[in-house]
Amino acid sequence: MKALVTGGCGFIGSHVVDRLCNLGFEVIVIDDLSAPENELFYFNDQAVYIKKDISKENCEDEFNDIDCVFHLAARSRIQPTISSPGSCFEINVVGTQRVLEWSRDKGVKRVVYSSTSSLYGRQNKIPFSPNMPADCLNPYSLSKWMGEQVCKLYHQVYDLQSVVIRYFNVYGPREPLRGAYAPVIGLFKRQFESGCPITIVGDGEQRRDFTYIDDVVDANIIAMNLKTTKFKTYNIGTGKNYSINEIARLIGGDRVKTETVSERQAEVRETLADISNTLRETTWSPKTSLANMIMSY
Repeated sequence: MKALVTGGCGFIGSHVVDRLCNLGFEVIVIDDLSAPENELFYFNDQAVYIKKDISKENCEDEFNDIDCVFHLAARSRIQPTISSPGSCFEINVVGTQRVLEWSRDKGVKRVVYSSTSSLYGRQNKIPFSPNMPADCLNPYSLSKWMGEQVCKLYHQVYDLQSVVIRYFNVYGPREPLRGAYAPVIGLFKRQFESGCPITIVGDGEQRRDFTYIDDVVDANIIAMNLKTTKFKTYNIGTGKNYSINEIARLIGGDRVKTETVSERQAEVRETLADISNTLRETTWSPKTSLANMIMSY
């Protein structure tokens, strides 16, 4: 079996690459190594790496004889896309269409598309389920939802199989640490370990459903192997959420030093995944809990 991973040198993508290699796949990675949030990029000696930009360069030849494409290449932070929407749409929407077109042209059996829980927005009540309408509050979430719609179109018009998996706040080893908008767990751990106050946005009572990286990788592999010919969308979360204040205490204890920073534009107050259809229709379930894993790496 031969798999292609776009964005395979980043946080989630590199873990997917490692798992595929461990499973005996021949793995091709396309990554332009441009993600501004990454201090490091990750490589596996068993994979083949191609440094290209999917939104601008021709990657057609890399799709020859590929069985499954895992499409993770994206601009992946909310706040930076507000000030720079153009590159977000170019990479996340145009890049996705190009990946799907190469997959269609080369006879790829399935595309697994990495999407986001941020597209549920504010109008939907928790827990969020995949049949809810999108309520995109920022360029990032809109671009990822548009990518989903392109996947759906390619299924309806060209019969290209695709499975969309919507991640809820992924954390774990290799999580990005660079900048003020780094994912909250990695940012808080870095601040605590350096002796700095943990920066709490607003009152810290925002709640998030946090998903460990190993569970996310499991979801990708299961999505690849699903016995379906339909376009499918699944939430990948735990069905339990934590406040940001609780995260700070899990990392630094009850006496952790904190400081308050201004609330951020275009972010939701609470996320929580309804994973009932994921549990019902697939063999996936979350195997880890935040309380057990947060200080394990």
